[in-house]
Amino acid sequence: MVEPETARTLAGTWFTPYLAVLRSRVKAQQVYRISFVTEVFSAFLIGLVEFAEVWVIFHNVGTLGGLDVNAALLLFGLSNTAFALAQVLVGHLDSLPSMIRMGSLDAYHLRPQPLLAQLVTSDISLRRLARAAVAVIVLSIGLWRNDIDWGIAPVILIVITLLSGIALFCGLFVCAAGLQFFLIDGAELTNSFTYGGSFAAMQPASVFPTPLKLLFGFAIPVAFTAYVPTIALLGLPGPALLPAWSAWLTPVAAAWVWLLAAAAWRIGTRHYQGGGG
Repeated sequence: MVEPETARTLAGTWFTPYLAVLRSRVKAQQVYRISFVTEVFSAFLIGLVEFAEVWVIFHNVGTLGGLDVNAALLLFGLSNTAFALAQVLVGHLDSLPSMIRMGSLDAYHLRPQPLLAQLVTSDISLRRLARAAVAVIVLSIGLWRNDIDWGIAPVILIVITLLSGIALFCGLFVCAAGLQFFLIDGAELTNSFTYGGSFAAMQPASVFPTPLKLLFGFAIPVAFTAYVPTIALLGLPGPALLPAWSAWLTPVAAAWVWLLAAAAWRIGTRHYQGGGG
């Protein structure tokens, strides 16, 4: 049996190359400070614009899908916090199509580490933390302004929702990356599920027609990242297909997405034959 201290040493040794790459990427982004500040400010504005879209809709209609403006703050905060942090972690997988076309992906196959782990740790976009900051601020305001029956259960539900939401959106990015081995120039198609899924997560799923409820509630279950937890926290019943009690199934939804992501990535990498360079 491996001693605990030995196991920790082995784990640290295994992650050391990835950590070194991440540190170099972080330092590289901070070299040109004016450019870095500009990018951070731009990401912050994007977060504000996205919030403004939701605010304008709910401010004018009053109530949409059984949710008012205060509930919309909670809905936006949960969904965008999860998506923005997932973007920070794995959003750079969007560059995979260009790596495939240019043949630069072949270099990763020469290294004795898993391909996906290399790609995930090959970069980290610090500017996207500004977008996450907007979402966290809105979420905090939403938790403050809504009448939530606070206790152990709501706190646990919020933590589970955020962690599972981040995992779910990360899985969508990995799934989209796996499909790029077949599509290559089909980023627009896969973006409709990643970024389109993020937009759908910000909407009350109760207003969707049944086909969209099935799509975003079960096939690509982004409704579990924000809408279902929101109605559970506010004590609302929710639609028949997405009742409030199902908010506790968010980890199951994340596991389902990762099952699809693992299959797409495995099939895609096996299909890949090299860049031909």
